[in-house]
Amino acid sequence: MTERLAALSVDLDEIPNYYAIHGLTAVPGDERVHAVYAKAVPRFRALLAELGVPCTFFVIGQDMRDARALDEAKMLVAAGHELANHTENHRYDLTRMGRDGMKREVQEGVESVAKALGRAPAGFRAPGYTITDELFEVLAECGVAYDSSVFPCPAYWGAKTAMIGLIRAMGRRSHSVVDTPAVLTAPADPYRVGEPYWTRGARDGAMVELPIGVTRGPRLPYIGTSVMSGGPAVARALTKMIVGRPLVNLEMHGLDLLGAREDGLESLAKHQRDLAVSVERKEQTLRAVVGQLQREGYRFVTLMDAASRAV
Repeated sequence: MTERLAALSVDLDEIPNYYAIHGLTAVPGDERVHAVYAKAVPRFRALLAELGVPCTFFVIGQDMRDARALDEAKMLVAAGHELANHTENHRYDLTRMGRDGMKREVQEGVESVAKALGRAPAGFRAPGYTITDELFEVLAECGVAYDSSVFPCPAYWGAKTAMIGLIRAMGRRSHSVVDTPAVLTAPADPYRVGEPYWTRGARDGAMVELPIGVTRGPRLPYIGTSVMSGGPAVARALTKMIVGRPLVNLEMHGLDLLGAREDGLESLAKHQRDLAVSVERKEQTLRAVVGQLQREGYRFVTLMDAASRAV
């Protein structure tokens, strides 16, 4: 990879997934459970059109059985964005399901996304970024061209571990799963998957890994939660710290263009603090990030395009 590339991606986890993370059972029984496809996806589509940049959307297969979600996914394709596989049911314990269970989740996800895309998706992202050698073998068997799950970020790993413990101490059970700490030694720039998976380029022609973004130096998280929630000033500071990487891979979630007050998610915002930030401020932040990266000479591409140029 000789040119500077940047890629935006959005995991389209619907609202019930966030209740599962926090061990909450009182999931809304109304339209709020569809807020990601009903509210966030149209906002992303409009903002990306304004900015003139492509994006990769990671789709949970089961959501494609909802007519509105399927229509929104097809509109993303029509707008020139990439759809990729985020498994069929977004099982946080994917890597603990056994090989047959993992393969079923991956392959059914491929088939569901193909309904909207018209062909099999090229990319994959694991729920909660948790991935193993065995899951990589399954991905290869299912014809996946690239993965973007490895997140070599000490701050994120520590915060996630602490959050799961805190939720347990409060008498609830989070569905999140902590990845092996060995992931923290993985390369932060694109590489071909080795064995174990966090080693660099051990196999010629192996699957391309596009790690989730971390800054240079201390490897701070460069994801929607940290970039969008902090506002333009924090976003600019983090962006300055990641400039220099050959690929800036900014991973976001649908939640990153939802707001507690705008979308009736006040109850979830008590646990998911980034919902307290207004949608308007989040949109301003993403505009600032895209503009800053473009001024630094980065060209925005889909993750599929990045993978074809990566190594």
